Amino acid sequence: MRERKQQLDALAILLLLACCLFWGFQQILIKTTVTEVPPLWQASLRFAGATALLWLWCAVRGIPLFQRDGTLGAGLLAGVLFAGEFTGIYLGLRDTTASRLTVFLYTSPFVVALLLPRLVPSERLRSLQWTGLVIAFGAVALAFGEGFGGGSTSRQLRGDAFALAAGILWGLTTLVIRASALSTASAEKTLFYQVAVTTVAAPLLSLALGESWSLQYSAYAWGSLALQTAIGAFASYLTWMWLLRHYPATQMSSFTFITPVFALVLGVALLEEPLTLKLLLALAAVVAGIVLVNRKPGA
Repeated sequence: MRERKQQLDALAILLLLACCLFWGFQQILIKTTVTEVPPLWQASLRFAGATALLWLWCAVRGIPLFQRDGTLGAGLLAGVLFAGEFTGIYLGLRDTTASRLTVFLYTSPFVVALLLPRLVPSERLRSLQWTGLVIAFGAVALAFGEGFGGGSTSRQLRGDAFALAAGILWGLTTLVIRASALSTASAEKTLFYQVAVTTVAAPLLSLALGESWSLQYSAYAWGSLALQTAIGAFASYLTWMWLLRHYPATQMSSFTFITPVFALVLGVALLEEPLTLKLLLALAAVVAGIVLVNRKPGA
C-alpha cells in the first residue's frame, strides 16, 4: 500500500494540474452543450456512462465493488452529497450567471479547511496557508467580478444559494471521504458510490423538473458527452479519489481554485473571449495562493 504523504509531491501536482485543466475545459463543454441537452438529463447520461465504465474497469482489473468492508454507510452518504452538489450546480445555472456560480462554488476549500482538521488533526492549516487560501479565493472572485455588476434579482439570489449549497456539499463530500472508512477503500469503490447514486438520482430530478428526454443529438453534443463521461466523470474523478487517499485533502482543495481560471484562459483560446489584465492578475494571484498553501513548514 502506498504511504500517505504529508505534502504534495511532483506526481500529485502534475495529476492535479491535469484534472483542473480538464475541469476548466469541461465548463466550456457543458456551456456549449446545455442548449441542446437539458442540464440534469445531460448529467444523467454522463454519470450512467461513467458508472458503466467504472464497473467495466473494475471487472477487468479484478477490483471488488460489493464486498463488505464497512464503507456502505459512508459511501452512500458521499454519494448523496455528490449528487446534491451537481444538482445545486445545474439548478443554480438556471437562475444565476456562470461567473457568480463559480465564485460561490469555490467556497468548498474553506469548508474542508475549517472542518476536516477537527477530525484529522494532520490536515490543519497554518496561518501562512490560510493566507494563501484567502488570496486564491480573492483572485477567483476578482476574475469573475464582472458577474456581480448590477442589482441582484430574487431569482439570481436563489441561483446563488444553490451555488453556495453546491460548494458546501462538495466540501462535505471531501470531508466524508477523508475522515471515514472510505479513506482506506480503493479509489474505484469510493468513486462508484458517488457516480452510482447520482445515476439513480439525476434522472428522477430531471423528470421532476419536466426536462425533455431524447437521444437524437448532434455529433458535437455526443462528443461533448463522451468527453465529460470518459475523462470528466470517470478518469479525472478516479484520479481525484486516488489522490485523496494518499495526499492532504486541504492542500489538494486549494489547487481547485485554478480550475475556473483555466476555464477563463480556455475561453480566451477557444471561444475568442477577451484577454484582460484582470485575468492575468487573477491567474498570478491564484498561483501565489496555491504556493503558500503548499509551502512546507520552515521553508
